[in-house]
Amino acid sequence: MRVDYPTLSKTLHALTDGETDSVALMATVACEVHHADDRFDWTGFYRVTAPELLKIGPYQGGHGCLVIPFARGVCGAAARTGETQLVADVDAFPGHIACASSTRSELVLPVWNGTGDLLGVFDIDSNQPAAFDQTDADELAAILKSVFANV
Repeated sequence: MRVDYPTLSKTLHALTDGETDSVALMATVACEVHHADDRFDWTGFYRVTAPELLKIGPYQGGHGCLVIPFARGVCGAAARTGETQLVADVDAFPGHIACASSTRSELVLPVWNGTGDLLGVFDIDSNQPAAFDQTDADELAAILKSVFANV
């Protein structure tokens, strides 16, 4: 099953309308996105909890890494640069952190609140190589921007 982004967007907006708690929003987004597509093995958030440091937040799937510095891995790169990381082959990504040995590809998006503060990153892992494309990145970025605008 492939994600239907218009339906996912409508569902998330209905579920999160008026909510301003970032953890509640993260939990809801992680759950809905994870169950929307068979490509998504691990779906969740890493929150900025200190300067240059991410800690695991709400997620769906197996265990994730508990702490990721901005200087390491795909999630760290997204947080450090503020840019979406679309990685077709995680083994080819310098400094990749293997939280799960089954991960073959990864999509990580920075998550900003309405005033432009970095809240964390949204990480999706797949056991399939090159599982994600620019459409996934663009659609999910738009959803995250809307959902977290009032935090």
